[in-house]
Amino acid sequence: MINSAIKGMLTENQEKFLIPAAVVANVLESNNLYHAFLVLTKIKYAKIVVLNNDGKYRGLLSLPMITEQMFETESIDVEKLKSIKVADVMQTDAPTIADPYDVEQDLHLLTDQPFLPVVAENGDFTGIVTRRELFKAINHLVHDMDEEYDIISKDSKMITERE
Repeated sequence: MINSAIKGMLTENQEKFLIPAAVVANVLESNNLYHAFLVLTKIKYAKIVVLNNDGKYRGLLSLPMITEQMFETESIDVEKLKSIKVADVMQTDAPTIADPYDVEQDLHLLTDQPFLPVVAENGDFTGIVTRRELFKAINHLVHDMDEEYDIISKDSKMITERE
């Protein structure tokens, strides 16, 4: 469990944790991989959110998932991507969160993920929480903790109490 003082400082700007769905690049599960390849290449992301036509979260798609489909025995066939749907290769078991402000859960999950899709109970994609945004909060914490709190080691407190 995170100390309440630390949690308080981490969440001072928690509204910045959520990057809203409206500004997050995505592809549709019905798109072909050629389209997804162009999108990922253009925006320079390694992984992108996959939605259905109704804006419901379906999974994630990465550049390696696409490039793996292009490889032939002795060549690369980019045209092959036009006949394969995003839904056929996307990752469907990536962790998602419902509450973008559960800092403890976010910290645990972002250890192994660059971002976490935020998905409402009804499946609507509402945005992402990125490792970068949480690191900004941690940076604030480690640089400003002593401006708001007096930090006393438990060892030195015990010595003071004995005297």
